[in-house]
Parts: sequence; structure tokens; C-alpha cells
Amino acid sequence: MGALRNVLAWLSVPVICMFALPLYILRPFNPDNNRLLAIALARTGRAILGMKRPVVDAELMPRDRSVVAIANHQYNDDLFVMGDLVPPRTVTVGKSSLIWVPFFGQVFWLGGNVMLNRARSRKAVAVMQATSDAITRDKKSLWVFVEGTRSKGRGLQKFKKGAFYAAVAAGVPIVMVCNAEYRKKTLGWWGKREPVTIRILPPVETTGLTTRDVPALVERCHKAMAEAISSL
Repeated sequence: MGALRNVLAWLSVPVICMFALPLYILRPFNPDNNRLLAIALARTGRAILGMKRPVVDAELMPRDRSVVAIANHQYNDDLFVMGDLVPPRTVTVGKSSLIWVPFFGQVFWLGGNVMLNRARSRKAVAVMQATSDAITRDKKSLWVFVEGTRSKGRGLQKFKKGAFYAAVAAGVPIVMVCNAEYRKKTLGWWGKREPVTIRILPPVETTGLTTRDVPALVERCHKAMAEAISSL
């Protein structure tokens, strides 16, 4: 049953994206489309998986100002675990190859999200700089899986620095979203997914910081997230 639930949850993604595509076409590059879609995907996916997802300190996620939200990335299922925590007017970062994924890739692009070609690192840095400008100019927020790759429940990996440079350049706070380590285990004959708890940490202000402060900022946030994850 658990495997069937997983298949059905992922089959719901292109279906929901297909129905969302007209909204994206009517409001192209409107970042709030992403929040509405993420809510639909996450809540539908969790309902199919039978997963409970308690959130500790949810009120610490600002809703009235731009932020850079960073989260640990374990599996693709993180979409269902954390999707509905995305703040208003948020764009995220994904591989440029996502554009070829049916329906999902098209809404991802039309949502104004950041498409990175990691093989061209200089261009990637320029894109992150442009993103910081958009945060300031268009009052957007940015969501980044800060490890840059899936950990598969093997603990918090080394952080990529792009999100931190963007936050410092834009002068916006960093909000850490910490989801507990999970192995996609199922419970009972019905195959419901094990609960996953999330904790949101207080915003870390970046006003007055410069690029020279980024390494210390990365270390501070990594330590705080590692401690929060281990406590869940």
C-alpha cells in the first residue's frame, strides 16, 4: 500500500500542474502563483500519503516582508513535506533541465523561478545576483534547498553560498526551515507515511553585512539548523 500511495502522490503532481497551467498563462511570472501551486501539491500529496506534518514555530515565517528561506533537502518528497510553507511572492531555484518535465517544468518557468545551469558556474553566480535585485525591486522572497543536493536522510550536508550572497546583497533576513530526518517509512497495513516534523527558526537579519561576512553567516546557519534537526 505504501508503494501505491507513493505512485499516486507523484501522479497527482503533473495532473495538478496541468490544471494550474492556465492560471500561469493568464498571470505569467506572477510569483504568488508558486505559493498557490505549492499549497495544492503539498496538501494533496500528504493526503494521499496519509502523512502528518506538524510544524513548530510556524509563526516565525514572515508573511509581510521579503526573506530568503533556506531548507534542508532529503528527498523529492520534500515537495509534499514543505511545499505549503512557502511565503507569499516566492520564487525558488531549480536546475534548468526541469523545463523539460511535462507540465511541472512549464509552470516552474512561468512562475518566474530561477533556472540554474550548474555546469556554468559563472552564469549561476550572475543569476543569483539578479535574484537579489529582484528581491529588492519586486519585493519577492526566495526559497532555496541550501545543500544543493538530496541528502537522503544522511544528515545535513555542506551549504552552497549563493542564497547567502543573495540575502546579504538584498539586505533581507534568512529564515531556516528544518525538517526532521526521515526515511520514507510506512506505518501499518494501510501504508501511511511516517510523520515528519518541521521547525522554523527565528529570522537571521543581514542588514549591514557584506560579502566578507558570508562565510561566518553560512557557518552560523549550518550550526543552528544541524542542532534543530537533531532535536526533532
